[in-house]
Formats: sequence, C-alpha cells, structure tokens
Amino acid sequence: MKRFFTKNGILLLSAVTIVAVVLCVASAINNGTGLLHNVAGVVASPFRSLGATVSGWVQSVGDHFQSIEALQQENEALRRENARLQEDIRQAQTDSAENEKLRSILELRRQRRDFSLESAHVTRQSFSNWSSALTLSKGTSSGVAIGNCVVDEYGYLVGIVTDAGLNWSTVTTVVDPESSLGAAVFRTKEPAIATGELRLLSAGKLRLSYLQSELINGDLIVTSGLGGYYPSDLVIGTVQDILADDSGMGKYAILAPMTDLDSLSEVFVITAFDVVE
Repeated sequence: MKRFFTKNGILLLSAVTIVAVVLCVASAINNGTGLLHNVAGVVASPFRSLGATVSGWVQSVGDHFQSIEALQQENEALRRENARLQEDIRQAQTDSAENEKLRSILELRRQRRDFSLESAHVTRQSFSNWSSALTLSKGTSSGVAIGNCVVDEYGYLVGIVTDAGLNWSTVTTVVDPESSLGAAVFRTKEPAIATGELRLLSAGKLRLSYLQSELINGDLIVTSGLGGYYPSDLVIGTVQDILADDSGMGKYAILAPMTDLDSLSEVFVITAFDVVE
C-alpha cells in the first residue's frame, strides 16, 4: 500500500507539473509572452498576493498608530483647556468674593457715616490659652490710637486697640479675658456688660453679665455707647446659652462673637465717631 501511494504520488505530482507547463505554454502562445516569463508570473502570483496582504496590514497598523497619536494630542489639548477653564473658575470665585467684600465695605461706610474708618491688614494673629490679640499694619501715623474700636467689613466688633506704634497696633479681641465692654440687648435696649473670660476663651466665646430682664437664645448684643468711650450699636455677638450665676440669684449669658476671628485678613479701625447722647 505504501509503495502504491509513493508511486502514485510521484505520478500525480508529475501530472500536475505537466499540466502547469502546458497551461503556461498555452498562455504564452495566446498572449504572446515568453515561456519563462509566464512561468515566473505563475510562481510569483501567490507571493504578490501575500505581499499585498502584508502591505495592507502594515498600512492598517500605521493608520492605527496615527489614530492613537491624534487622540493623544487631542487629549492633551483638552487637558490644557480644562486647566485653563479651572483657573478661570478660580479667578471668577476670587473676584466674586472680592466684589462681595467691597460691597460690604461700601455698605458699612454708607450706614455709618458718623465713623472715620482706617483700613488695616492683619499681620499677625496671637491666639493662646491666655489671650487673643491681633497685630495690625497701621499705627499712630495713620491716626490709630489706644482705645479705638476695630470692626470687620460688616461692622461686627473685633476688639479694642490696646497698644500702638508708628506703623503698627495691637488689638485685644472681644473674647480676650482682659476685654470688657458696655453692652445692650438690641431687642430690649437693656444695658449689660460683655466680658472675656478665661474658661470661655478656648471656645471663642464671651460672657454677658448684669442682666435684669429675660433673654432668649439668638438675642443680638450690641455696644451700648454709654459714657461716649465707644460707638453705640456695634454688633458684639448673639446669645448662645443662658445660665444661672454662682449665687443662683441672677443669670448670665454666653455670647458667640459675630465676627470670625480666625479668618480676618483686613479690618477697619474707627478713629473717630459722633457721640450720641
């Protein structure tokens, strides 16, 4: 059997070869081409097809990498555009906050025309377990004097100037244990005393004492202006809690200052004001 297939395989290959030669001869006769040239064409044809396929694949791969590069460039452009837009948003937010602050300052100046205000930057915050003070960029050369009240852009009381040099000043804030102000309940006009207290300092609160009438949580407390030492109606804070004093016969209140002492960057010193009798 093996010999049969070997013998017949050789015959079959010989037959195919003869047929191919005949076809080449016939094609050469019909088309006027040379025999060798035609044989070469027949042999080269599969390779030409393979070459075309490989060339197409290479072109496809090249197009793919070009597409990836184009996408990378587009993504980089989009990242740059996104970064620019984010910066524009941040700048718009900064401008909006600055505009809001300027509006507040203008409103303060409009509402309190009886004030002479000197703006100053907070150059240092000195907060500890025993004191609460700020250092400002303005001093006696700008009309700042010991005893001047200091407010934020909304007119909320920050504290009192307790020391001043030529181009600097120190403000003792409303929560400092050394702070003491004549106060009044805005709703009832009842006078009281607002003082800083050591045990309340860490919480950023102060005490309202010498109360005669009933308070309610949320009552607004302002400066009384009695004696003409300080302007009247400067907002000190709001009532957070009402407690019995040590004697059990009276009451006092815990106040939360209206100004945010931790975030102050610019304040206004009231260098002069009209005294209201």
